[in-house]
Amino acid sequence: MNATHLHLMLNHVPVLGTAFGLGLLVFGLWRRSTELKKVALGVFVLAALATVPVYLTGEPAEDGVKSLPGVSHAFMEEHEKAAGAAFTGVAVLGVAAFVGLIVYRRGRALPVWFGVSSVVAALIVSGLMGWAATLGGQIRHSEIRGGGPQTHGSVGGTGTAGF
Repeated sequence: MNATHLHLMLNHVPVLGTAFGLGLLVFGLWRRSTELKKVALGVFVLAALATVPVYLTGEPAEDGVKSLPGVSHAFMEEHEKAAGAAFTGVAVLGVAAFVGLIVYRRGRALPVWFGVSSVVAALIVSGLMGWAATLGGQIRHSEIRGGGPQTHGSVGGTGTAGF
């Protein structure tokens, strides 16, 4: 197993974890369940922690695939920028969730403003994660880059999506 394999294997955890936490938090707010809201915050903390190895294996993964045929260097650079923003976002969300869990522990209810703020933050982070994941998939998979010729060149290619 190498860094590329680890990166590809683990990258789904924070993406799906953030989305799952968001759904759980919305459901907890709707049900007015302090327990569900706190579990959602715990999911955000875990998603943030899972992002660390994903982010740290990104550069070694790039080194492992950059010379392969069909790899788009332009998408690789875009993915790297988007991953940085997503990493920052999930880190902030994870720290805020952790603080919320500490401040509102032992039966203390989460205030509505904290829950709503967390939903907004999780929506933003989920969008950033989804965008980074989409760009990551496009690095090697020309079939998901969209129709028609691509403006992003690939190694040894003509700069098109297999045309």
